[in-house]
Amino acid sequence: MLARQLCRALPARSASALHARPTSCLLGARAYSRVGTDNNVVRALVGAVGNTPLIRLNKVSEETGCDIMGKAEWMNPGGSVKDRAALYVVEHAEKQGLIKPGGTVVEGTAGNTGIGLAHICRSKGYNLVIYMPNTQSQEKIDLLRMLGADVRPVPAVPFTDPQNYNHQAKRFAETLPNAVWTNQFDNIANRLAHIETTGPEIWRQTEGGKLDGFICSTGTGGTLAGTARYLKEKSDGRVKVFIADPPGSVLYAYKKRGVLERTGDSSITEGIGQGRLTDNLAPDWDLVDDAIHVPDAKTIEMIFRLLDEEGVFVGASSAMNVVSAVEMAKQLGPGSRIVTVICDGAARYQSRLFSRSWLEGKDLLQHVPKHLHKYILLK
Repeated sequence: MLARQLCRALPARSASALHARPTSCLLGARAYSRVGTDNNVVRALVGAVGNTPLIRLNKVSEETGCDIMGKAEWMNPGGSVKDRAALYVVEHAEKQGLIKPGGTVVEGTAGNTGIGLAHICRSKGYNLVIYMPNTQSQEKIDLLRMLGADVRPVPAVPFTDPQNYNHQAKRFAETLPNAVWTNQFDNIANRLAHIETTGPEIWRQTEGGKLDGFICSTGTGGTLAGTARYLKEKSDGRVKVFIADPPGSVLYAYKKRGVLERTGDSSITEGIGQGRLTDNLAPDWDLVDDAIHVPDAKTIEMIFRLLDEEGVFVGASSAMNVVSAVEMAKQLGPGSRIVTVICDGAARYQSRLFSRSWLEGKDLLQHVPKHLHKYILLK
């Protein structure tokens, strides 16, 4: 209130007056916050989940003649979009009486959901056991352990294999008293998190739904499905929804040709791509209008472009989402407004993504523009 009174009181005609104005006058109030983070104390760490800014990515917007915006999910307390699902699956278990104080949460995760759960469990006083594929970055594993999680890397095998990390997590939870397997892939509390938070936030941040398209990749399906459900219903179907899919996933082919067939081999991205329709994604699959396949070469280029052009330090899945948003913008045409998800930051992957030897080993160094090699500081 005081800032608004000061804004009205100060004239805007002179440069000196402009510089004298409070920053909030120049940038506008933080209208994206539903819980009032400017004025209220939130209820512990869990109250800080969500209400992330929506950032216009200027360079790619100018190149396409569109507004391409990224939901800055790295600004969640656990550093990724998965904080939302982590909070909802734990609170769902609490409401269902599946876990009591001092209990144990067990999950199979490629990393970010586990990190979100580690923060939530520490805040709520639960133990946490994580089963994860042994292909994940060491930064993620180390962070999980620092947050108090019992981390159990296991061989990466298909979902159809009984030794898949998700199945191992489920079996282990069944052996413990006062424990719950939160089942992020097929627990629709994950999807609900985005129906109730991500979708409404995007709608408000785009001035009541002034957007034409939403696109993101999917692992569990919760972010894409929940956000799509909200935006489609709120816009009476006007907002287009595309899925971005990495190499090795079946969802691009499934949307394009109706077959669960992998496009390409494995990808440098972590935690996205699928070999099936999860219970989170299946109910809203028909809301997805189209699919875009993004090769790793385009993803790696965008990682370095975003750092150089926008000052945004992101991981591979986030960069892939931006590549797909650019492609969606081209399809929808000049003047379109596109929103995607910047899932997390690059710090969890920097030992790989910014390593010359790793990039060479993946045959990706050639796809980093020469003038951006200055950011490749690791051997």
